[in-house]
Amino acid sequence: QVQLVESGGDLVQPGGSLRLSCAASGRIFSITTMGWYRQAPGKERELLASINDSGSTNYADSMKGRFTISRDNAKNTVYLEINNLKPEDTAVYYCNADVWTTLPMRLRNYWGQGTQVTVSS
Repeated sequence: QVQLVESGGDLVQPGGSLRLSCAASGRIFSITTMGWYRQAPGKERELLASINDSGSTNYADSMKGRFTISRDNAKNTVYLEINNLKPEDTAVYYCNADVWTTLPMRLRNYWGQGTQVTVSS
């Protein structure tokens, strides 16, 4: 089994910044792609950004500029830095990862439980 645990969500004022973290643990051989999604109340879950094990990144067009994804392969951790937060960024932020597990060796997709980000004055 593999677990993804997000942290860093908080109540912040508009214009503020946050750094979210997601740590993977368990029967991990390697992690290929890691990504961040969010889901606002009444809306579908949307992809924000992803990063592969070589550090190549992809961002949703609407997220370019204020969002920065990074990862520490040694710690099996992915980060999302969000700057100039706006009320419309209020959502639950989820981590996602494609993981090669050990015993048995297989590629599976995992989700974290989510961390709440609320932007309000």
